[in-house]
Amino acid sequence: MSPLSLFEGFGVELEYMLVDARSLDVYPAADKLLEAAGGKLTADVEFGDQAWSNELALHVIEFKTNGPAPTLEGLDKRFAADVTRANALLAPIGGQLMPTGAHPWMDPKTQTEIWPHEYNAVYSAFNRIFDCQGHGWSNLQSMHLNLPFAGDGEFGRLHAAIRLILPILPALAASSPILDGAATGFADARMEAYSRNCARIPQVSGLIVPERAFTRREYEKRILNPMFKALRPQDKEGVLRFEWLNARGAIARFERDAIEIRVLDVQECPAADLAVAALAVAAIRAVAAETWQDLKAQQKWEPEPLARILQSVIRGGDQGVVDDPAYLKALGLTNRRSCKASEIWLFMAKNALPTEGFDPDWSKPLETILTKGALSTRILARLAGDLRRERLREVYAELCDCLAANRPFLP
Repeated sequence: MSPLSLFEGFGVELEYMLVDARSLDVYPAADKLLEAAGGKLTADVEFGDQAWSNELALHVIEFKTNGPAPTLEGLDKRFAADVTRANALLAPIGGQLMPTGAHPWMDPKTQTEIWPHEYNAVYSAFNRIFDCQGHGWSNLQSMHLNLPFAGDGEFGRLHAAIRLILPILPALAASSPILDGAATGFADARMEAYSRNCARIPQVSGLIVPERAFTRREYEKRILNPMFKALRPQDKEGVLRFEWLNARGAIARFERDAIEIRVLDVQECPAADLAVAALAVAAIRAVAAETWQDLKAQQKWEPEPLARILQSVIRGGDQGVVDDPAYLKALGLTNRRSCKASEIWLFMAKNALPTEGFDPDWSKPLETILTKGALSTRILARLAGDLRRERLREVYAELCDCLAANRPFLP
């Protein structure tokens, strides 16, 4: 089968926490859920055009499209059905699913349980090398968005566009302001922790924004080969010598002819996740079409200035300040020296989001994000500084209700 061309298919993965239905403490029972769903202990279960799989931590489950979908339209209903099915299977054992990018009071040092079954060798190697008992490893839930390319020419165009949009994606998707029962000072504490995950072997994650590499050969030379070389003393058996080891915010998956975006916190409901995906794709498509800056100029961007913008947005979320005039010009905001990240997304919604192929289910979640802020902003507004455990439990219980009902969370 020939690879799909740009924007001809979409792969979406959503990760959720399993929690105790009463206490909302993490509930390490993904193996029990998958066994109940599949009729036997397994790491993967397929339901036609959807699939479920395990993750590194035993309290996390992943739902995904079973192969690329031709459109994003209607996908939120498929994921909502997954949520309903999973919650029904978890109810008899006292569990349920909880959204957002990180559990607000989990202690990863004492509550992390690594998946002990199939693929355990991979997870054990990760744990041995990187110590996965930390928020950036065992307490994180995200949406992964896979976009296809056909050949080096399309890869170079897509990678250039994603590198430019990636720094502002947390302004749309940040949903993890609370860790260890306290406000972290970061709208996207998941990404803040994630960016430090691989400090022991920094070649694995780089600056999160990928290096300038616009052909497969360049990518292998500048990113994959240095990563594998740095890892070799710690992974002599080659257990982790695969391209998915790459922990940048967007990674090339050459075995599936796609680039996977990893900087998006999971939202309160699938409709919100797909609304975020739709606007992100619209912005990437506009950049790839050279709407505001030509490809040659896009490919000249070094990772350092893009990484500085990303760090500002990880901290500030939708209120993060982007003060690089050249960057703003590259995205169509001419004659601006600085602006909030939310202003860029309002511009993208007005100028890049297509009217055709826009799922009505996305309207309310997207309006909520653009007018009331990213989910982190709304969570903090609802908490209003009250971080007592009982208040956190009340707010996150409502977020669980939003997930079950596939509706937005309002401040």
